Amino acid sequence: MRAATEALMVIDVQNDFCPGGALAVAGGDTIIPFVNQLMSEFSVKVLTQDWHPADHLSFAANHPNAAPFLVTTMPYGEQVLWPTHCVQGSPGAAFHPGLNTDPADLILRKGFRPEIDSYSAFFENDRVTSTGLEGYLRARGVNRLTLVGLATDFCVAYSAVDAARLGFDVEVLEEGCRAIDLGGSLEEARLTMRDAGVVLRS
Repeated sequence: MRAATEALMVIDVQNDFCPGGALAVAGGDTIIPFVNQLMSEFSVKVLTQDWHPADHLSFAANHPNAAPFLVTTMPYGEQVLWPTHCVQGSPGAAFHPGLNTDPADLILRKGFRPEIDSYSAFFENDRVTSTGLEGYLRARGVNRLTLVGLATDFCVAYSAVDAARLGFDVEVLEEGCRAIDLGGSLEEARLTMRDAGVVLRS
């Protein structure tokens, strides 16, 4: 068992991000046995869940004549327009049935504000609006985080960089992640994480 000051964060292992889902990450379901095994090593375990209303402005369907994966400008900066995914209460928003969710201490839902996306488990995409996760982890005495989940180059990377920026020691286990790799986004995310002081382990 790891020290009580270490936490495992499992990012968005949901049906819509796994094969057959609305925004499937190739091989997304293949990380689940590894993730389930990891949970037995940590006393603090946090699962995150994308949780969008149907009218979310990150969905291409909510912009006239917009196609998925185009980039548009929002008040908070550039935003990829995604296929409709992880709609609140839908089967796609549910955790993959193979994921063992019972050990989770906290399930954090994010992306529920219709006007702003939320890749990171710590902040909305305006980089200012907090999810409250930092306060929870500090109250539990956590200072070191290990991240796994989906997708490496978006929600995992944003969460890892924000955690490092907030002063946590952070590592990402790439064996427990899979990427979308949209136009080279995986390599860009790796560089950004390393620059922020995140340790990447294969």
